[in-house]
Amino acid sequence: MSWTQRSRTAAPAVWSFVLAMIVLGPLWGNGYLLLRDAVSTPRSYFTDSALGTTDAAARAVPQDGVVAALSIAFDGGLVVKTILTLALWLAGWGAAVMVRRLLPTVTTPALLTAATVAIWNPYVAERLLQGHWSLLVGYAALPWTVTAAMTLRQTGRWQGLAVCLAAAGLTPTGAILAAVTALVVVALPSGMQRSRRVLLTALLALAASSPWLVATAVSGGGTLGTDPAGVGAFAARAEPGLGTLASLAGLGGIWNADAVPATRTTHFAVLGTLLLLAVVALGLRPLWRRRKNPIFTALAVMAVLAVVTPALGATGIGLRVGEWAAQDIPGAGLLRDSQKFLALAMPFYVLAVAAGVTWLGARIRMPRVPAVAAIAALLLALPDLTWGISGTLTPVEYPKSWNAVAEELQGRDGDVAVLPAGIFRIFPYSGDAPVLDPAPRMLPLDVLQTGELIVAGGSVRGEGSRASAVEKTLLDGGSAAELAELGVGWVLVERTTPGPLGESADTLDQLERVYADDELALYQVPGAIGTTEVGPVSYWIVVGAHLMWALLLVGGLCWGLLRR
Repeated sequence: MSWTQRSRTAAPAVWSFVLAMIVLGPLWGNGYLLLRDAVSTPRSYFTDSALGTTDAAARAVPQDGVVAALSIAFDGGLVVKTILTLALWLAGWGAAVMVRRLLPTVTTPALLTAATVAIWNPYVAERLLQGHWSLLVGYAALPWTVTAAMTLRQTGRWQGLAVCLAAAGLTPTGAILAAVTALVVVALPSGMQRSRRVLLTALLALAASSPWLVATAVSGGGTLGTDPAGVGAFAARAEPGLGTLASLAGLGGIWNADAVPATRTTHFAVLGTLLLLAVVALGLRPLWRRRKNPIFTALAVMAVLAVVTPALGATGIGLRVGEWAAQDIPGAGLLRDSQKFLALAMPFYVLAVAAGVTWLGARIRMPRVPAVAAIAALLLALPDLTWGISGTLTPVEYPKSWNAVAEELQGRDGDVAVLPAGIFRIFPYSGDAPVLDPAPRMLPLDVLQTGELIVAGGSVRGEGSRASAVEKTLLDGGSAAELAELGVGWVLVERTTPGPLGESADTLDQLERVYADDELALYQVPGAIGTTEVGPVSYWIVVGAHLMWALLLVGGLCWGLLRR
């Protein structure tokens, strides 16, 4: 292999790793990721919630099960940091690999530019700030999925695609993103085997999605529709100086205005969007000349739909359609945060950037200059991403109280109810942003949570009906016997976070306090505890789906290594 070939292979991988560490460097200090929806803990457990067999929607499946398995041998905080770092690294590297496959003549500087676009953009920044670390795994899988789908079209080898779909399937949304991308590519005309390719891809996608699909079918969680109020609450949002469509075209527009880099909260967002779109637009003309390649056209159409569809969903008509779907179509709640699906635009964006940089470099006979200028423009467009999004991504240390409570609950029976009511917390050690309660991932028993979200001054009802009944019992000052009938064996009071307590003091007076300090208090519910878990057959069906997902991921990786 010549020096040029080696640089084309190694340079994008090295550059992507450098960018990933520039973004995530502070997170590698001592402590755990605890920011909005992101919760990492020293150890996680195989609870019903982790497997998705409760009556709440299985939104963190198989993510929580994977972390629980890995945290048996490794610190859970290290597991999450490693997966997130790999996701950003592989997003950039995968973009370069995909571009090199589709555009064999592009220059190495163009590959570096493509990697930069994949990592350094508002979508990545906003999802990091929202705490959607596992969604970024699905995002990172997309360019690799395109490449693997092309391999299936050309050679019939499906193992690489299986790995991509399984990796993306760490979350339900990631599974959908990768499945759509793979099906779009393999369904394009190419020989007589198209129907077989599509069928095989669909089966692989179903296998990759089996943990959450099976868990939902077994438990019924999320199958009866979701609160229509969530459609408007999670709709894409216009950023300063930009309409909703322009914000989405610039890979921004997340629903939560607080989970946005500082520069995207000012009119600097206009400049950042213009710089990104200018770099992308540079490649439209050279790609138009290659329009006979159906993959280019398919990725372009997918990008347009990924931008336009969330924008339409934020209009009056779009919101009404979304509210109808949320109420009447099972599983439609997965689509309510429509800006997530903007990830589908990334493969075409990186392809356009690489094509444009290569074309302009050839025109001016200085191949490095356009790439350097484009990379500088992309970094300037979003300076906040530097060093943990301006220091926001910093790990936290949990008080020792959590370990003490976890040890107390080892080997015990009954679920855990928590106070104050609600699923978000603001601890003295967690910063100013509300964070998901770490109790469900910190404790070895199931922690009951309603899933109700407080968004923009309103609320979005969750699916946890039993948890809602338990919470009402506590806030109304109900009896210990009522809690026991609902399957509650323990009540955990988190003393350093604000939130409603209602008349719960009356209930707590009937319970036995087994642990207390300034941070936490744990009470045991007396009497016989009701049975609430799913039956053993259903449980092992769900476990089997998780094992099938793991086999798809690990088996595909091993097969690929053996083939090499």
